[in-house]
Amino acid sequence: MDSLSFTRIHLPSTTSTNDVARDLAARGAPEGTVVIADYQTAGRGRLGRRWLAPPGTSLLCSLLFRPPLDPECSPHPTDLTMLCGLAAADAVEKTSGLSVSLKWPNDLVVARGESWRKLGGLLAETDVSGDRLEFVIVGVGINVNVPAESLPDLSPDATSILAETGRQTDRDLLLDQFLNEVADRYERWRAGERPWAEWAARLATLGRPVRVVTAEGERRGVAEGVDEEGALLLRTPDGTLHRIRVGDVLLAH
Repeated sequence: MDSLSFTRIHLPSTTSTNDVARDLAARGAPEGTVVIADYQTAGRGRLGRRWLAPPGTSLLCSLLFRPPLDPECSPHPTDLTMLCGLAAADAVEKTSGLSVSLKWPNDLVVARGESWRKLGGLLAETDVSGDRLEFVIVGVGINVNVPAESLPDLSPDATSILAETGRQTDRDLLLDQFLNEVADRYERWRAGERPWAEWAARLATLGRPVRVVTAEGERRGVAEGVDEEGALLLRTPDGTLHRIRVGDVLLAH
């Protein structure tokens, strides 16, 4: 089994690295293609949101995977998001010394007392043709050298490595570390080691009273756990355990 190698495509500016990676994948680009941009004019987050970052301040990239999987094996594409989230968190810690946690389903956060600040996020997209999983794209955005005064323009709870540490971080060094972490975890995953247990243990969400906003409305309860497909297990005050696949988590006060 060959180890994952990367082909980097660096763009000064683009609409969205995920869009570019998807277009390249549709034209036959190999697994390990990485699209990196200094600026995105139409960056995308989860649930149709925009991903904003000042030019040249953030790590913005999308990775192309072509895992040999049956699309009915639902945990497996989710595994790729989990392992990329863990790789991103570890890369930030090793590069900057900043302690990073994960927030369900796919955010990188920095704990601040009883709350957290969002450092980054992931967006995964899949392409299925018939019964075949053609490719998975995982986009990653990390606020690296965004100055503190610019953070409120991104979102009310945003932070950056610079704001947390007071030091600039080399984005190329962070990218190198991230890709090394991904390659190592991907090789272990293809050998049968699932990232679920480590991912679950890294979630700052678990054990906390939360509000979960879904398309069906809002539920309150305790984030009791996550299952092996990555769904959140929420225990509401009436004792019911709800399985939530898509939603936003906020701390309940």
